[in-house]
Amino acid sequence: MQQITDQLYANMMDTSWLEVVAVVFGILSVWYARKEHIGVYPTGIINVLIYVYLCYFAGLYADMGINAFYFVMSVYGWYNWSRRDASLHHVPISRLSFIQWTIYVILTVVAFFAIFYILTHFTDSTVPAFDSFTTALFIIGMWLMAIKKIENWLFWIVGDLLVIPLFAYKGLIFTSGQYIVFLILAVMGFVEWRKRLLHKQIA
Repeated sequence: MQQITDQLYANMMDTSWLEVVAVVFGILSVWYARKEHIGVYPTGIINVLIYVYLCYFAGLYADMGINAFYFVMSVYGWYNWSRRDASLHHVPISRLSFIQWTIYVILTVVAFFAIFYILTHFTDSTVPAFDSFTTALFIIGMWLMAIKKIENWLFWIVGDLLVIPLFAYKGLIFTSGQYIVFLILAVMGFVEWRKRLLHKQIA
């Protein structure tokens, strides 16, 4: 127990100010997402650009790649959440159909094997399977958030549960703590979006 405590303390002392900034903007981004607020994207863009840099030096290449993907999806999501239809309404929250669920599960599996192949053949990643699976989950979750599907939260919740120990293992202790907060906010986000969706259906 003492060894674990000492390691956590050492990791905290090694944490850069850049990681702290990224954590703050990451938490703000998820908070805005929970509220279905457009602020999710500008704060998220700052967060992911910092993590592209941090994950490269931590050897988390899939996570570096997904943060680059987050940047692209954040730009698209910002556009999609901002646009209005002919009635001046924003894109509404909706659910996946059974067929869509099936498609996205298949896409998650395909993404996992594709990323795993890249990590095992072209990088020195020390956790290729773990990194590939969480990356695949987050890729799908980010896309579903951009198109306002409530199920995006389920992908984030599972991914958050898995990466909390991964980042702690890699020495990014504040990032690990960030994902604990992300997990809590993701659960709250799912509950809040579900209430909004039910309210819309009743109305």
